[in-house]
Amino acid sequence: MTPTLMFDLTGPLALSGWVLLAATPLAPRIALPLGGVAIPLLLSVAYAVSAALWLPGAPGGFDSLANVMTLFTQPGPTMTGWVHYLAFDLLVGAWQVRDARARGVPHLAVVPCLFLTLMLGPVGLLSYLALRTLWTRKVVFA
Repeated sequence: MTPTLMFDLTGPLALSGWVLLAATPLAPRIALPLGGVAIPLLLSVAYAVSAALWLPGAPGGFDSLANVMTLFTQPGPTMTGWVHYLAFDLLVGAWQVRDARARGVPHLAVVPCLFLTLMLGPVGLLSYLALRTLWTRKVVFA
């Protein structure tokens, strides 16, 4: 497995998970288990494989900004970091969908938060938490 091959496989896999999360109301029995559990688990396996293959002995580290920059100058460690983002952001998106369903937040209101989570991770999480707070307190959407 090369970093390029892993990139070519994991990107479309993650994107399919996001599409499934966005489409959850259309096929709830399939979309959420697949997009919110199975695909994040596959990405987590890819992360574990990537970390085992490319982090040991890689130059750099996590103890300073300079070392992080050195670590991510190599394709393998950079791919490892990328799969980390893919897996965790998708897990956060899946949590948003589940949490919104449990709290009665309309799915269409969550979709923009999912997009922000896909593109900007923590900004999407913050936007969902703000939406959830407003919805559950009936401040704006009553």
